[in-house]
Amino acid sequence: MKVLVTGKGGQLAWELTQTKPEHIELIELGIEELDITDQAAVQNAIKEHQPDAVINAAAYTAVDKAESEQKIAYAVNETGAVNLANAAKSVNAKLLHVSTDFVFSGDKVTPYQPEDEPNPLGVYGASKLAGDKAVAEIMAGQALIVRTAWVYSANGNNFVKTMLRLMSEKEQLGVIYDQVGTPTWAKGLAKWLWAALEADWGFNDTPIYHWTDAGVASWYDFAVAIQELGIEKRLINKSIPILPIPTSAYPTPAARPAFSVIDKTSAEVFNKLETVHWRKQLSAMMDELVKGS
Repeated sequence: MKVLVTGKGGQLAWELTQTKPEHIELIELGIEELDITDQAAVQNAIKEHQPDAVINAAAYTAVDKAESEQKIAYAVNETGAVNLANAAKSVNAKLLHVSTDFVFSGDKVTPYQPEDEPNPLGVYGASKLAGDKAVAEIMAGQALIVRTAWVYSANGNNFVKTMLRLMSEKEQLGVIYDQVGTPTWAKGLAKWLWAALEADWGFNDTPIYHWTDAGVASWYDFAVAIQELGIEKRLINKSIPILPIPTSAYPTPAARPAFSVIDKTSAEVFNKLETVHWRKQLSAMMDELVKGS
């Protein structure tokens, strides 16, 4: 099977490479090789490579900058998705499109179901939702959408690596306690995507699945775990106070959902993979950092 992955250089694309099954012929394209906002370029790339499937791991993810860069956010997250969907459809390829918990407002107190009504709080979530809707309309039974959240990896920039750096540099840290979700190791998401390609695609429409690691955490809980495991694995050599602070004490241009836990039940059933608790996944990822240090 030949699979074309966009977003080369990003966390998810890197993990897709690390976890690629042997029978997959992988074509990775980053912004230098393919600008997904360029319709002609996308059509040409898909026509040239003739993939059996496309995994769209490219996205504009700068949540705060999106508020002032609305055109760019929509160009990548909506127009880019439209271009990939049309091109994939033209060669009868499957499309796996990665989306986000930010399509929800965070007003619930129970996990969001795939069929729950989206209500994004900012430009980033709205632009991703626009892309999701376009993919669903264009591809019908040839695509699936998977929403994820709080993604990190041993590769690239993310909350885990930022916290480890700050814990080495600072005397104390304040971390938000009133935004709750689930951390997600990109490697686990990559494995889900590979398994999804092998599952039964007897779709009549475009299904939406949710995938994160198991469990629930605030950013504060996540940071505490990072410090505990970082000391245990000798990635950092001191413990500093981590103070729980409210969202109101750390204003940002974009509003964030206060609760973005998403229900993974249908995703587990679809390709017979079970979620793993986020702390176990975090420990495994930090073991990779130890090996790479």
